[in-house]
Amino acid sequence: MKSGFCVLWGRPNVGKSTLLNAMLGRKHVIVSPRPQTTRHRITGVLHGDGYQIVFLDTPGIHEPQHKLGTTMIRTARGALQDIECVILVADATDKPHDDDRRAAELLNNPTVPVLLALNKIDVAREHSEYAARRAAFESLHSFAGTYEISALKSDGIEELKAAVISRLPEGDPYFPPDMIGDRAPEFHIEELIREQAMLQLREEVPHAVAVGVEQMEPRPKGVLYITAFIYVERSSQKGIVIGDGGARIKEIGQGARKGIETLLGRSIYLELRVKVREKWRDNETWIRRLGYEER
Repeated sequence: MKSGFCVLWGRPNVGKSTLLNAMLGRKHVIVSPRPQTTRHRITGVLHGDGYQIVFLDTPGIHEPQHKLGTTMIRTARGALQDIECVILVADATDKPHDDDRRAAELLNNPTVPVLLALNKIDVAREHSEYAARRAAFESLHSFAGTYEISALKSDGIEELKAAVISRLPEGDPYFPPDMIGDRAPEFHIEELIREQAMLQLREEVPHAVAVGVEQMEPRPKGVLYITAFIYVERSSQKGIVIGDGGARIKEIGQGARKGIETLLGRSIYLELRVKVREKWRDNETWIRRLGYEER
């Protein structure tokens, strides 16, 4: 039996969470086209024949603009302890950014092998500059191997997975076979609601959103009643989230309800309310209360 921890690493919006879902063969973490969708370190466990990989999805490495960003970077860096390998995920359709270089520099101390996953390869190969871009990414670090993948289409996933397994030590599994992660259902419910906010809101508003489950209570006929708050930073954002006549928050709730029912395997009634917490992303007390801290 081989088992160990593998960190998914890189700048925001390169496809780390999409890669985790592809590796696991199921939707385990939320995804959106917006940078910094992932705010937590999230465990996803892959059970296989003779192996167990514990993947750690991490917030994207970036230059923080507020205290929440600083907390996210601290959370990501904390994932580099007691691991077996790192996958640095890069967007192969573009040249390296400053945040790519920053992410690579933070990997100078860990002595574990670092694999480079060039994502979105199905699109990147069509560009004449791809060879130069690949060379530029490979120059960022002394990588143990380079793998061309499309996390969205699951291309190259098996080869990358095999590379991870080959680097795991022999040892007993860390998690029982029926365990796929270490987060409570409330966490995933909050994330599914936030995912809909990220997908449906525009400009700065989705980045100012946080979600907290207030109540989960069984009701007659097997329906689970869930109350959750959507937190924003300004009154004007509250109006945008609610929408004309409540239309926007209704759409967010409808989209989230489908995912939550799939997650829980039962019917739910979801009530969403919106609250303003002024500049909560720069308020350490609210950052902690909303669950954005190292675990």
